Amino acid sequence: MATLVIGAGIVGSAIALELRRRGVDTTLVEADEPGMGASFGNVASIAVTEFMPASRPSVWRHIPGWLMDPEGPVCIRPSYFPKALPWLIRFAAAGLPKRMRALEAAGAALCARVHEDLAVLLKASGQQDMLTDTGCLCLFANDAELRADREHLEALDRHGVPYKHLTGDELRALEPAISPNIARAVLFAENRSVKSPHKLVMGYVNAFEKLGGKREKGKVVAFTREGRKVTGVQLEDGRQLMADQTIVACGARSHQLSKLLGDIMPLETERGYHTQIMAPGISLSHSIIWPAKAFMVTPTAGGLRVGGTVELAGLEAAPNYRRSEITVKRAKEALPGLQDRDSKQWMGHRPSFPDTIPVIGASPNMQGVLYATGHGHLGLTLSATTARLIADLATGQKPPLDITPFRVNRF
Repeated sequence: MATLVIGAGIVGSAIALELRRRGVDTTLVEADEPGMGASFGNVASIAVTEFMPASRPSVWRHIPGWLMDPEGPVCIRPSYFPKALPWLIRFAAAGLPKRMRALEAAGAALCARVHEDLAVLLKASGQQDMLTDTGCLCLFANDAELRADREHLEALDRHGVPYKHLTGDELRALEPAISPNIARAVLFAENRSVKSPHKLVMGYVNAFEKLGGKREKGKVVAFTREGRKVTGVQLEDGRQLMADQTIVACGARSHQLSKLLGDIMPLETERGYHTQIMAPGISLSHSIIWPAKAFMVTPTAGGLRVGGTVELAGLEAAPNYRRSEITVKRAKEALPGLQDRDSKQWMGHRPSFPDTIPVIGASPNMQGVLYATGHGHLGLTLSATTARLIADLATGQKPPLDITPFRVNRF
């Protein structure tokens, strides 16, 4: 059974490796080099605690102020607002109480599988040492900030995800570089950091090829069909690749292909920024996140990576690296010794649905097509679990959890 996987980011490469590990004749198709999109610049976090829907009343209350603040954590370019409006309306609807709990449960079900599924692919690619053994520290300047984050902790309690409260002194015993102005913290011990997201993708791709997987470089522009069944794809250079199954896993551009098949996805790009600092002047062993300041710092890729904030401006607009500068400025409030020498800024496209959870499953309109996209901030976290679920569907096996919440036609 010949299978095409479109997209060689972390999700597509994980799917390709899992399929080939099961003996499926698989070709990985990518227009650029593997792992050079959003997978290259993510904040390197396996964040199993972050399954709450982004849309919830506590977030809604802050959005007007965030949008008015030029340094706020959410930015919508004025010229893009009319195009983003339908997505924003769906985003608001996803935060209604009954809907929010269902989305939380769906996200938690995915996150509960992450470490089990990730261990399989790390072993298959010989990358068992790719993860740190430390967790993530969630910072709070005072008790008021901690109370403001109670929704998150209550969600963890509902799903049995452990965490530990730390005093300021306990926090600085773990990470002396953190400012004395940070009074409290919560340790998410089950979260992990990836030592190099790009190396992880390349490790998957190399293992896939060693197992006999094939790669094709080219941009998919059309599908070939026989009636209501997709039989392959056409590349921009005119080549055709034939397949029994095609898996669309090309991140923020997946909706451009799904539209060709009549599957309309409200997929938006949450443009994310990072600054990779190779001479930070401090050391960290944990990743840190400060919810009130909307940034994260992770030791990865040989230095510290500072990321965060959301920008809605579409796929084609030029980067606004002021967004990177804002997160570094905030990081220095938590890490007063942080230097940003030998640093490089980056922008990438997170593929995001308004209800936070991804699409994982079959096309309702065409046979022979599966989708795996829209993971938002959790592409790295959920990549191996997505690969497990898609591989089960592709090989006719029953997935280990109900994938109904992730169907493409749920909107």
